[in-house]
Amino acid sequence: MKNYLINTLFLLLIFQFASNSQNDVNLFDYWKYYSDAQNSLYKTSCSIAFKQLDERKNLISQLQTKTDYLNRQKKVKEKLLNIMGALPDKTPLNSKITGVIEKEDYRVEKVIYESLPGYYVTAALFLPKDIKGKAPAVIYACGHTANGFRSETYQHIIINLVKKGFIVLTFDPIGQGERLQYYNEKEGKSRFGPTKEHSYPGAQCYISGYSPTKYFVWDGIRSVDYLLSRKEVDPQRIGMTGRSGGGTQTAYTAAIDDRILASAPECFITSMEYILKTIGPQDAEQNLFHMISEGIDHADLLEVRAPKPTLMVTTTRDFFSIQGARETYKEAKEFYNILGSEENISMVEDDDQHASTKKNREAMYAFFQEYLDNPGDATDIDVEVFDEKQLWVTKTGQLATSLKGETLFTLNKKVVETQISKLENDRSSKDFNERATTVISAAKQLSGFEYPSNYGDAIFSGRFVNDNYIVEKYLIPGSGDYLIPAVLFTSIENKRNEVVLLLDEKGMEHAANNDSLVEAIVKQGFSVLLFNVPGIGSLGPGYLKGDAYIDNTSFNQWFAGILTNKSIVGMRAEDIIRIVHFIKTEINEVETISAISVGAIGSELLHASVFENAIQKVCLVKPFLSFADIALTREYAPAFIMSTVAGAIEKYDLTDLMAAVCPREMIIINPLEAGGELVMENKKSFNLKFPQKVYTKKGAESNFTYLIEHQNQLVNEQIIKWLK
Repeated sequence: MKNYLINTLFLLLIFQFASNSQNDVNLFDYWKYYSDAQNSLYKTSCSIAFKQLDERKNLISQLQTKTDYLNRQKKVKEKLLNIMGALPDKTPLNSKITGVIEKEDYRVEKVIYESLPGYYVTAALFLPKDIKGKAPAVIYACGHTANGFRSETYQHIIINLVKKGFIVLTFDPIGQGERLQYYNEKEGKSRFGPTKEHSYPGAQCYISGYSPTKYFVWDGIRSVDYLLSRKEVDPQRIGMTGRSGGGTQTAYTAAIDDRILASAPECFITSMEYILKTIGPQDAEQNLFHMISEGIDHADLLEVRAPKPTLMVTTTRDFFSIQGARETYKEAKEFYNILGSEENISMVEDDDQHASTKKNREAMYAFFQEYLDNPGDATDIDVEVFDEKQLWVTKTGQLATSLKGETLFTLNKKVVETQISKLENDRSSKDFNERATTVISAAKQLSGFEYPSNYGDAIFSGRFVNDNYIVEKYLIPGSGDYLIPAVLFTSIENKRNEVVLLLDEKGMEHAANNDSLVEAIVKQGFSVLLFNVPGIGSLGPGYLKGDAYIDNTSFNQWFAGILTNKSIVGMRAEDIIRIVHFIKTEINEVETISAISVGAIGSELLHASVFENAIQKVCLVKPFLSFADIALTREYAPAFIMSTVAGAIEKYDLTDLMAAVCPREMIIINPLEAGGELVMENKKSFNLKFPQKVYTKKGAESNFTYLIEHQNQLVNEQIIKWLK
């Protein structure tokens, strides 16, 4: 073993330990400079994003002529439609009025229409009673309230608008109001809050390769269709506004649907740079697929509308950064100016938190009064709001117990089933070797994996001598601005020329001291290298939990990788290969490198193994078996999300990677269903037929095995047997 001494770095300690003592595998208590290691995952994603955003800024700075700006506008519109996902064909709305509330100067029609067949939208249409001819209409999109448009804050704005002569259509976003997807009838509420109602099924859409944003935007587009079906509405005078999540929906829908003349997103528009530096990526529908890597920022949502009127409604202490809003406004203002419509974009800000203030409401009323040609008094007035149940559109107050119908999960399930059918056809119709090449290429591209070009020098960080083995500690340069902590266990007697990588989803600290596997392997003469990857053990989980933090899993950190097209899986696979390089170049007399993963992180090990043939043997303990299985399971285990690759099942799944490892030895022990339970062999999800077929066809059938053992001791014994 080569000893690493850097300048004045000496061996830290040489102690004699009893065989039953704890193994000290901590490195960052000593290396204080690297004490921010737990944020390695998120900060690496941000670093990638900032470079991509700088590239966008450089492109914008090069725009000079009106033609340049118009070409940019056209390109952005095309990109938005592409990264949002193909919009569906329009189908009959089948609208129905389920009730009417009469007030002195307006009435409310409670409406249901179908955005897609069986995909019901609960809505309310507020109509002034003194309409003469056709009137202007405003769509009001709701923020993240559990009761949807029935929130007193939103009702206040809606009723003010209708009293000023506007027809107002408001509707429940999916996962809110009467459209809860995970409604528990016994408890009378959802399993989740609104943001998680969006992100939990939204993550399944990403696995399929598109953003769930398209369903939110589609609801907005079909709401315009509903307005245009009403004889009272002037089709040339349609506006849209909404706060927070409603600001998101307003900005995206108005960027796509040219029929929306005037748009006033409130408490949303900022910039991606400042989102990443503050609250982090938000719930699923706010993040378009590869949005940042494709060069799209919030300013583009406004600029693509030019010269149509737009008002940015902001507050100075919002969690959507006011600095980002100001910089975005400055860029968009220049865009409008070049197109000769500078007066059509404006911004109002008030000194408050994430809230709808009187000043901002009045600015919004005045904006619509001007640009929808409906002059009047813009003063915000006190109004009487409805009790929540008065605005129920369905009999029970929930589609889940009334009409049921489609959800994000069921809509995406149909997409997944089509993708699986195509995958199965590819598997049966293409040559195994040809397909393996295609699969590996797709895995690299979709995960954002890049083969390391610069490995750097490892830092030797101390040695401990036990009665039976030696422990050596290292810091190894990672794929981002962080160091990978690694600990090498070497047997003192009967040493073999084989190193076993052990990657545990609970971290190397757990593997070293709470699991008997390490010592069991070392006792057989194998060397064991434990290490952490970003987000695991001492390299995680980091400060960012986010608004989609579910069962100790930050979906928001996973969304960051989707925005940049650099997945967590790709990043971790690169680090596994860095560890392999370290073994090959710095550990003497190694003939074989084997690798074991414990938990969902088997996905990362599989990816690394198909990218790096130096990993000669692969063992997956408690892995999940399929991305598609997660997308097809309504109640999947949130922890698995971090180890999935967005868009993968368009091209490959984990069983394809298993087949690509052939003819190298592979064993799978205690695989898990998408829900986190142990797979039984009679379950459909226990689908290893394809890799088995490939191994058999290539004459390596004995090199692919799988088994189920219910006792940890027996699992360890099977691993030792397999290694030997």
